[in-house]
Amino acid sequence: MGQVTIYLDRQTELLVNTAVKRAGISRSKWIAEAVRARAGSQWPPCVAALAGAWEDFPSLAEIRRTAGRDRKRERL
Repeated sequence: MGQVTIYLDRQTELLVNTAVKRAGISRSKWIAEAVRARAGSQWPPCVAALAGAWEDFPSLAEIRRTAGRDRKRERL
């Protein structure tokens, strides 16, 4: 397990301490969860739930139909 040293200004440290107390977990665990939430590669469930929410949104085929053609690649 890696270790990281971070420096926080006083206001940020107070925010972290408050959140840690509220969550009832260690600072390390809270910060690790915050990093995972920000650096993760999956959409949050609330965003994923929006899929299909717009009935008049064009289909992928309709979007691609209006796209221009790619240019032929130059030889290197």
